[in-house]
Amino acid sequence: MGKETGFLEVDRRERDYIDPDKRLKTYKEFILQPSDDVLREQASRCMNCGIPYCHNGCPVNNIIPDWNHLVYEDDWKNALDVLHSTNNFPEFTGRICPAPCEAACTLNITDEPVTIKSIECAIVDRGWEEGWIEPQIPEKQTGKTVAIVGSGPAGLAAAQQLARAGHAVTVFEKSDRIGGLLRYGIPDFKMEKQLINRRAVQMEAEGVNFRTSAEVGVEISFESLKENFDAVVLAGGAEEPRQLEIPGAELPGVRLAMEFLTQQNKRNAGDDELRAAPRGTLTATGKHVIVIGGGDTGSDCVGTSNRQGAASVTQLEIMPKPPEHEDKALTWPDWPVKLRTSSSHEEGVERDWSVLTKRVIGADGVVTGLECIRIEWNGREFTELEGSEFILKADLILLAMGFVGPKRRGLLDRAGVDLDGRGNIAANTQDYATSEDNVYACGDMRRGQSLVVWAIREGRQAARAVDEALMGASVLPR
Repeated sequence: MGKETGFLEVDRRERDYIDPDKRLKTYKEFILQPSDDVLREQASRCMNCGIPYCHNGCPVNNIIPDWNHLVYEDDWKNALDVLHSTNNFPEFTGRICPAPCEAACTLNITDEPVTIKSIECAIVDRGWEEGWIEPQIPEKQTGKTVAIVGSGPAGLAAAQQLARAGHAVTVFEKSDRIGGLLRYGIPDFKMEKQLINRRAVQMEAEGVNFRTSAEVGVEISFESLKENFDAVVLAGGAEEPRQLEIPGAELPGVRLAMEFLTQQNKRNAGDDELRAAPRGTLTATGKHVIVIGGGDTGSDCVGTSNRQGAASVTQLEIMPKPPEHEDKALTWPDWPVKLRTSSSHEEGVERDWSVLTKRVIGADGVVTGLECIRIEWNGREFTELEGSEFILKADLILLAMGFVGPKRRGLLDRAGVDLDGRGNIAANTQDYATSEDNVYACGDMRRGQSLVVWAIREGRQAARAVDEALMGASVLPR
């Protein structure tokens, strides 16, 4: 514990943002990192609570009090070592994780939690700036080969851990660049893609071989992986989107959020319009945009639409409006349901809750509006409120209603692995083994749509299970 009275003397201070009028002109990150002195003060708020519930709140079990103490002592290099001992990619989680660790912080019971996420991000950014982060090349090779299908956070974490154990690892990615939804589902203004690129360079030096534009089940047969590798890890994510099943949803102006976000990320990467938009250019410029879905993906669509110059942006949510503040005595240390306003919301959007969409209105194949009705919730069910129908003007409707599981066509149709009742690959969290010999599954493809921290955790744990199966024992951490 750096300072016994720190939590009594120092108020919580979060990272600042560049003003909306300036940040809307660019797709660059806009977070302003506090000074080292401010970060040391914030780390001093960690109160040595005896039972650090933040450990349990963090899916990768970050050793948060230890690196808070080290930051307070100005020992950033050792803080980085402690951080990396549980998390392969803190620069990802320090930017896009919703920070369940902060909700579980003991200080959060009666005060505001420690700024765990911003301290984590500062530690790893400092590590890159100082040149402390280098490839960890294994002393010897095992002669075993492992194929990883998917290069999102689960696949990357599994690949890095297995390569450091001395196995020959090949990652197969269906897209033209690695990163999965980190690359094409997260806007650049939340996480710039050079962060993925430099990790890829590190991993290649550690022995990981990346094969892009290589979709297993299409360009590459699943059977060939089983024949040519000692183990196969399925980490392809949960990419099957929930569809809008109402009249008019087939109109061209109704599009999936991931298609919209991917196109903009490809443009930012320098791809020409034809390569970025094989199904036709999709932009919000000058349009009245409606985003259906109130989660992070919907928020990302809001921020991207505003940067593209939308005439208006409206975000609809079927669930009721959450309370402004949670009842901490009831919810702590669990993740609370409360109203969350993102940086994208602050940039301009009309938000509405308890809204059910009824019909997409169009003329001559063009979307012109969306018919809705207000609903009232009674526990798990809702009823439509008679006479509450209304119509919103719309030129573009973006579907950000979440994902229902991994895509079946291609890989899963040919892999032969058993699925659970929700359509995910059936595998437990002990050995991550599927019903097929030497085939493992982790991340969203196994657990369903989830957080980046859960993906990293499962990738690390699956790597240990694979290493143990191949070698009889493993020194990799769980």
